[in-house]
Amino acid sequence: MRVMGLDIGKVRVGIAISDPERRVATPLCVLLTNDVVNCTPSFSHVLQDWEPELFVCGIPYTLKHEEGSQAEAVRKIAGEIEAKTAIPCVFVDERLSSQEAKRSLREKGLTEREMRGKIDMIAASVFLQAWLDTQLVQP
Repeated sequence: MRVMGLDIGKVRVGIAISDPERRVATPLCVLLTNDVVNCTPSFSHVLQDWEPELFVCGIPYTLKHEEGSQAEAVRKIAGEIEAKTAIPCVFVDERLSSQEAKRSLREKGLTEREMRGKIDMIAASVFLQAWLDTQLVQP
């Protein structure tokens, strides 16, 4: 069963996917939020190609482990995606995933301009991998 990570933003959604054994998360693509919510062909093709059975959606938390100001909007968008696709959503803490993605891209020598469009999908893979790792340790 594949799991798809969604880093939901106002404008873009970063997408990552797990392998069938749910051990490794891989960055996949970045799509416009409206395309994902409306299941346009670009998102429909991603779903058909990868056949996820679960969405892992990042929720922005503060450093005090409280839901950030964007959490309500993310939950609403995730609910719309879930309703249109009939694929259930679970939520995880995405705190610092974008910073980790930027750090990783800087280490590869990318400039700020080159990073645009990549950060969201890498952030999705960061929190998806963290979620996958917690699933592996459970009996």
